[in-house]
Amino acid sequence: MVTPVNPQPLDRTSPPRLTGDWRQQAAALPEGVRVRVLRAVHGDPRAAAELAARLTDRQATGVQPLPTDPAELAPSLLRERRAEIRALPDDTRLLLLLAAADQYPVPTDAFPRAVMAARLDTRLLDAAEAAGIAHAGAGGVVFRDAWTRIAAYETGSPADRRDVHRLLARVLRGEDEMPGRSWHRGAGAVGPSARLAAELGAAAGRAGDAGRLPVARALAERAAALNPDPSGRSRLLARAAGYAWRSGDGDRARRLAATVSDDALSGVLALRAGNATEAFDALLMGVVPAGARGVDPPGAAHLLARATEAAIYTGDIRRLREAARVADRHGVVAPGTLTGLVAAFDGRYEDARDLLKAAAGRCGPGGDPTVLIHAGIAALLLGDHTRAATATVRAAAAARAQGTPVTVPQAMEFRAYADFWTGRPRAGEAAAADALWQAQATGQDNGACHLQAALAMFAALTADAEVCRERAATARSYALAHGLGLPAALAQWALAFLDLGSGRFAAAAARLRALAGFGPGHGHRAIRHLATPHYVEAAVRTGDTRVARVAHADYHRWASTVRSPDDLALSARCRALLAPGAEAVDHYRTALDLHSHGTRDFERARTELLFGSALRRLRRRTEARDRLHSALEAFDSFGAPHCAAQARTELRALGTPAAPAQPGPETLTARLTAQQLLVARMAAEGATNREIAARLALSPRTIDHHLRGVFTRLGIRSRIELVRLIAESEAG
Repeated sequence: MVTPVNPQPLDRTSPPRLTGDWRQQAAALPEGVRVRVLRAVHGDPRAAAELAARLTDRQATGVQPLPTDPAELAPSLLRERRAEIRALPDDTRLLLLLAAADQYPVPTDAFPRAVMAARLDTRLLDAAEAAGIAHAGAGGVVFRDAWTRIAAYETGSPADRRDVHRLLARVLRGEDEMPGRSWHRGAGAVGPSARLAAELGAAAGRAGDAGRLPVARALAERAAALNPDPSGRSRLLARAAGYAWRSGDGDRARRLAATVSDDALSGVLALRAGNATEAFDALLMGVVPAGARGVDPPGAAHLLARATEAAIYTGDIRRLREAARVADRHGVVAPGTLTGLVAAFDGRYEDARDLLKAAAGRCGPGGDPTVLIHAGIAALLLGDHTRAATATVRAAAAARAQGTPVTVPQAMEFRAYADFWTGRPRAGEAAAADALWQAQATGQDNGACHLQAALAMFAALTADAEVCRERAATARSYALAHGLGLPAALAQWALAFLDLGSGRFAAAAARLRALAGFGPGHGHRAIRHLATPHYVEAAVRTGDTRVARVAHADYHRWASTVRSPDDLALSARCRALLAPGAEAVDHYRTALDLHSHGTRDFERARTELLFGSALRRLRRRTEARDRLHSALEAFDSFGAPHCAAQARTELRALGTPAAPAQPGPETLTARLTAQQLLVARMAAEGATNREIAARLALSPRTIDHHLRGVFTRLGIRSRIELVRLIAESEAG
């Protein structure tokens, strides 16, 4: 039997140096698969190249999960490590086997006690240290790398493995050591045992409740292997898959899930890594049996919340209504996001407001991460971005505290909206980029798609056209193939916002108008609603106001119902854009007064830009200058050069040209976008453009574009100067 191996998270701050073979293999793999390959092989580039070469077409495209058995991951590397272990003395190999069994997959910290109990001589480890394989540490044995530890375990005979597990079980006696003791008892068993299976199953439950999900997964999987009852074995494998998924081991979760028939489990996995429509159907199938029993267990409510998320991702109003009917029919308490969205799409805005406010209010610290994510979504729909940011940050913190890292990227998906609206492109882009990597590493390709679309929005805000288009194209391609209307619409909006900020008003209007015609899986009514102020602006600039007036009327009705200062401000701005001549002035003043009570600082600056432009055309030069200078200062601080350029153009038209933005003494963080800063640091460390591209899931051409932007912003011409500036910045 091969001991299960838990893939370890990679250190994003210093990714492994890429070898030539792995660099070539990585270029042919989708970005999510690249990240997961490196994670599965513990960051070893040679093992990554070996695994990449062995992947099937369906594995290489992410359709099927990666292998989890070490012998399938890197057999050649493992053979070499085994040969090194076999060259050691027998007694040294036994000590290494004992140490390896003590460390993974359930770390029990029992090696010193086991050595004392068996009266083993640790001086025999000197041979392993001389060979550079392992050495004695304060708490046990430190292996050269994960693959050496795997080889140390696998070179032991089945009888020796059972013996060391039994020894470790004997020395584990503390109350908090019971899961480890059960693990070693199970690993030391010769064959099936209902008694041991029950013991390991109970231990898995305790470990899961304590947030030790990798341990719970290993225990449940071993319990299934020992269980002589097929139905019991299937239930334990489903539990193991759930533990694996929640711990962030997506490939193992999908492999385990493929061995059982469980609608709820299939739905959860499909929600984050499959077809969202199929996810909805499977999750709702899981809700119905529980509801049919006349009870509302936490499991049914949780599945209904997940079904709601699936419907939100698809943008399918019909399915939202179906979920609400199922909840009502079977007496399952529906999340406020579900009932609130149904009410909103039915035009019952007052009911929607009340339901969403109740959901948004459930954002206290230390709550359930899923409830907090729904609170964030509800707050976003209500235009309360401060509460949305609070809820999503707390959701991520609660997920980490509970040992469920798989939930963190999902929370950050919705945090990105708040960061965008409040004009925090650098912090928002950095957080979204980190969440993208986490989503890819944990096998959440649907979440990664949503984050790609969010990053396209940040790139649009900072006028990084090439990155915006690349991110948006990646997001839309994946979204359309998986029925994900939310990221597909968000990516379309990003492209429209890029056009709007660059003065391509007809193109922006066409993109935003198309959002209204897209059905489920291609568009999203919520995104269309949020984008209304941008559509009105683009339509007015092109002289096509008929549809814009209709869109604004609905937007204003919602804003008036929820009473969000930001939404009311944007509605007043729309009214100003649609008003003739001097009639617009009072509407602009109303908008700015409302903005002062809101949080959308970037949109406030856009309102000042539009107001200043209108005042210039009305020949109110003094106030126009004041408004335009205020907008320009804000855009420079946000790092939005295209909007700043529009403000400068308006000022030149007034005969008072503004000086170009000066670099001044700011830090590198202030002078570069988050993506540029990340690229700059990697380049300063000596990484090539291709290596940086592989690490950041971008094309080499885009990395070259970033570096040229870095050189321009910093006023330098070479990587040598970049190294110096980075060093000086970090020293300061």
